[in-house]
Amino acid sequence: MSTIRLTMSQALVRYLMNQFTVVDGAEVPLFPGIFGIFGHGNVTCLSEALEAVKDVFPTWRGQNEQSMALAAIAFAKAKRRRQIMVATSSIGPGATNMVTAASVAHSNRLPLLILSGDTFVNRRPDPVMQQVEHFGNPSINVNDAFKAVTRYWDRIAHPEQIISSLPQAVAIMLDPADCGPAFIGLPQDIQEVAWDYPARFFDKTVHEIPRARPDRKRVAEALKLLKAAKRPLIIAGGGTRYSGAEEVVAQFALDHGIPITETIAGKSTVPHDHPAYAGPIGIVGSTSANALGAEADVIVAIGTRLMDFTTGSWTLFNHQARFISINAARWDATKHRALAVVGDAKETVEELAAALKGWKADAAWTKKAKGLMTEWNTALDGYQKPTNAPVPTYAQVVGVVNKKAEPRDYMLTAAGGLPGETMKNWRCKTTNSYDLEFGFSCMGYEIAGGWGAKMADPTRDVIVMVGDGSYMMMNADIYSSVLTGHKLIVIVCDNGGYAVINRLQQFKGTPGFNNLLKDCKTAVPAFSVDFVKHAQSMGALARKVSSLAELELAMDWAKGNDRTTVISIVTDAYTWTPGDALWDVGVPQVSNRDAVKEQVKYQADVRSKQRVGV
Repeated sequence: MSTIRLTMSQALVRYLMNQFTVVDGAEVPLFPGIFGIFGHGNVTCLSEALEAVKDVFPTWRGQNEQSMALAAIAFAKAKRRRQIMVATSSIGPGATNMVTAASVAHSNRLPLLILSGDTFVNRRPDPVMQQVEHFGNPSINVNDAFKAVTRYWDRIAHPEQIISSLPQAVAIMLDPADCGPAFIGLPQDIQEVAWDYPARFFDKTVHEIPRARPDRKRVAEALKLLKAAKRPLIIAGGGTRYSGAEEVVAQFALDHGIPITETIAGKSTVPHDHPAYAGPIGIVGSTSANALGAEADVIVAIGTRLMDFTTGSWTLFNHQARFISINAARWDATKHRALAVVGDAKETVEELAAALKGWKADAAWTKKAKGLMTEWNTALDGYQKPTNAPVPTYAQVVGVVNKKAEPRDYMLTAAGGLPGETMKNWRCKTTNSYDLEFGFSCMGYEIAGGWGAKMADPTRDVIVMVGDGSYMMMNADIYSSVLTGHKLIVIVCDNGGYAVINRLQQFKGTPGFNNLLKDCKTAVPAFSVDFVKHAQSMGALARKVSSLAELELAMDWAKGNDRTTVISIVTDAYTWTPGDALWDVGVPQVSNRDAVKEQVKYQADVRSKQRVGV
């Protein structure tokens, strides 16, 4: 057997570089690069291996371990899980900074390979710098924290172990059912060890993501349910996009007169103007989709995990409605007593379409969906229409940015008020053009994610919409994007703090407290950050605007610039696009406040409407 003598770190890097995949008919690296911040736990061995191949396997230096891993996640999402980025850190705080990012990847079913430095297997120098000692179990360190938030976890105790570990990590990250982050801990005294690796371990491997076909009996049962349906409805989730099933689902809906609604992860499955589109559904959804959800008798949920923001905490749907859940993951497919059709979205919908030829939903139902969507579009026009108010609303700001965006531009946002405002007000012009991270609702994803999304496709503008709160949490990748030449357009909506959580707080009966800056304990009067100067200090171009007209001009300016551009605009903290879905959150059962007592009654009413499932 032919062997190659390499250190474990060198072998790991060589293996990753020899993994390929096929995207749109072209063979491309499965791992196009790595984000890294070096410390003593990975700089002496892993960085030596990476430096030797830096021209073909690029290493991108992050400013913060969490944010660079978030960039890696956004890259994978923009690539629809077909390519994967790697993130590496030292041991200790560098590693634990990535636990949050791993949680984002896990909750969103997105691939991410995390390589963290680790303590010594031989324990001779213990405790090493940044080692957290566990008195009752010396084998535990902070890297064990990743076990709760990864799909695959391993710690390499011998250089030979990567021969079995790396293929398993790759397989899980490429499995549509189990997709999520993989973690591999690299002890410092193992990274250095040289070993004779079988040469065939480094053979070029071309991976193709498997497409599981559904069980024929389940497909037959689904067909029976659909044919009996009077008011069928499609909910397209993120799995629709990851499967590449957008065109198939859109045509299926058109051919059979079934309205399409979208989840947060599913938004941009179809363009906003698609004739079968009925709007986003759920708590941050449209009145059109929610009205249809309440009346639907058969709901075809495609590639969605049915989170509370999709289901209105399970108050949205008729209790007698039947669910057909098409999902690669058994866990998601079997929720709420659904008819579980476990399989790839594209393959399954194609099978259903072939067997449903000639069948259509009631024409009155299809017509009703179109009418409701027309009403929703009229409402959006009203919310976005300029007024004489001194401060614009989110809806107005989103409307202007949306108007100026080109069809292929990629809109990206995350936590705070922008999820609801962009879900409702952003009208996608093409498929796969929207990323709202809401599986983990991670403040700070926005700018870091924008950097990763731009890496994924440098041919289109990435428009990041971020609140002042998220900006303050994590903004250093403005600097990263300028350094690496990945231009972003960043819109900072400054509403003076955490406005949307202030809204929830007040709605549930507690006066504004510790959310808006003006309601926080301070030693001096609260003041606004000069986001323009801050962005400029990191090399970006920046401008503050005070009106919608100025925002339009600034968008034109930003589109023409050659590097990251930040536009700051003060936005109304109290005016929101209305919603009509319910949400189950905790309310104190004992309180001295009458407003809280009223909310206890209200919440009891919400819970009485919930569809009880599993």
